[in-house]
Amino acid sequence: MKNQKHSHSLIRQNEQTVKKSQKHDANLQKNSTLYFQLGLIVCLLVIFGLFEMKFETKIPPQVTYDVEYEDDLYVFNDLVKPKEEVKKKEVKRKEKVHQNPVSGEEEPISEDIPDIFEPPTNDTPFNPDALPNLDSEPEDDPIVDFVFIEEVPIYPGCENKTTNLERKKCMSDKLSKLIRKKFDTSIGDDLGLSGRQTVLTQFTIDTQGNVIDVKTRAPHPELTKEAQRVINKVPKMKPGKQRDKPVKVRYTLPIIFQVQN
Repeated sequence: MKNQKHSHSLIRQNEQTVKKSQKHDANLQKNSTLYFQLGLIVCLLVIFGLFEMKFETKIPPQVTYDVEYEDDLYVFNDLVKPKEEVKKKEVKRKEKVHQNPVSGEEEPISEDIPDIFEPPTNDTPFNPDALPNLDSEPEDDPIVDFVFIEEVPIYPGCENKTTNLERKKCMSDKLSKLIRKKFDTSIGDDLGLSGRQTVLTQFTIDTQGNVIDVKTRAPHPELTKEAQRVINKVPKMKPGKQRDKPVKVRYTLPIIFQVQN
């Protein structure tokens, strides 16, 4: 009898233990489901908040480049300083003073006056070709506009182009790339400028292919300095030719950029 009671008590204890473990497992399953739902809600709220946030995007200023060999040409006229009027000094004529007194009687004129002028004895006819050439001094090298040059200057990297049109486009593309890379457009923002800004530049490619005589015109002196600095970085190139002879070539390059405040 004692053994039976003891076995019954053990069975009851085991049943109670099994029920408790099952209840604990059920609670764990409920809690994990609840935590998952809470985590999912938090993630959705974070994602929604990110979508609602506004991020400021700063757009860099765009530099545009106008091709020079179109119809519009900008001509830089050298400033001509007005000539100062030279005041003519009035020269007072000094009266000649005769040291010897002039007598009223006329002196007799001698008729024995030697002949000073002798007529030429050379009968050689006049030859106009024998005169010296007064126009023998060489003229300055002519300057030809880039639009009208017969053989376009060859920019480094454009040697494989054969026609004038291809060389013009290649040179313009190379210069455009140089301007975008080297020209500091933030100067306009620092100076308080706004909107579309235009800097006109003009330079000459001499008979050796070097860039000389750089001229600029800009809304502000700082932009003028910047444009001159960039144009001076243009590399040496093969000079242009007119009638198979190297000549100076004038190139006009407008730099246009937008200042966004």
